[in-house]
Amino acid sequence: MSTIDHTPISQAEAIAKAEVLIDALPWLAHYSGATVVVKFGGNAMVSDQLKATFAEDMVFLRLAGLRPVVVHGGGPQISARLKELGIESEFKGGYRVTTTEAITVVRDVLRDEVNRDLVDLINAHGDLAVGLDGQDGELFGGRRRGAMVDGAMVDLGHVGDVVAVNTRGVVDVLDSGRMPVISSIAPDEDRPGAFLNVNADAAASALAVALGARKLIVLTDVAGLYSDWPNRESLVSTIDAEELRALLPRLESGMIPKMTACLEAVDGGVENAAIIDGRLPHSTLLEVFTNKGIGTEVVKGLS
Repeated sequence: MSTIDHTPISQAEAIAKAEVLIDALPWLAHYSGATVVVKFGGNAMVSDQLKATFAEDMVFLRLAGLRPVVVHGGGPQISARLKELGIESEFKGGYRVTTTEAITVVRDVLRDEVNRDLVDLINAHGDLAVGLDGQDGELFGGRRRGAMVDGAMVDLGHVGDVVAVNTRGVVDVLDSGRMPVISSIAPDEDRPGAFLNVNADAAASALAVALGARKLIVLTDVAGLYSDWPNRESLVSTIDAEELRALLPRLESGMIPKMTACLEAVDGGVENAAIIDGRLPHSTLLEVFTNKGIGTEVVKGLS
């Protein structure tokens, strides 16, 4: 449980803090009671300091009257565990090839390491978070997918897309006043008893649509979307869904899944979706509660 710092501050510091709070007032009103889905990933997952500040951000959102839902992957942790076990990590078309041997490791790392660690960090501030995965209550249903490499479709093993979402368990947690923290594993719809490694960006997007979320936030390791990478002057603050749809094929390969997730969320009725730099402490709060926000925001239409 967090403690309150009673250290005296100057009147000028107190006024400055009050002004920050007042600046957030319109956004507190706008998002009060709203569901916000946040995909946690990138360097923020492996930095103890950034994990701690992310947990603080989620607690702030919850106590400010929002209904945050966290979806996470765990690429760095999975790679490290596979290496420890002598299992080679192979990637094709931007996806991890997940063998029958590897899928159990993936599930265990996501559920028992990454998810538990994040839940513990949030719950250090109170009994607020509940850990789930896509198998709980058949939250996600998945179907195997391949990847196109050099013009040919290749097999990825136990890797899939989210093709169904059952929100009942997530809504029950939200209605209890707590925060779901969800790992990106899904039962295989075509093979009872089997499960799949699914892309956490896509899972977060599908869940945001199914929940009728007001906002999707995707943490990444860049400042946002660049229309002319590597020209750093081309950072896009806000982009219309149709403009993004046209730009998508020309993006750097690592950005395509993240921007596709944002586009699909907005197409599915989410008010706005943003990719933000998870390397910046408290980046989620800056995105939600400031006029300009950070990163790149995708909206349905620009007036």
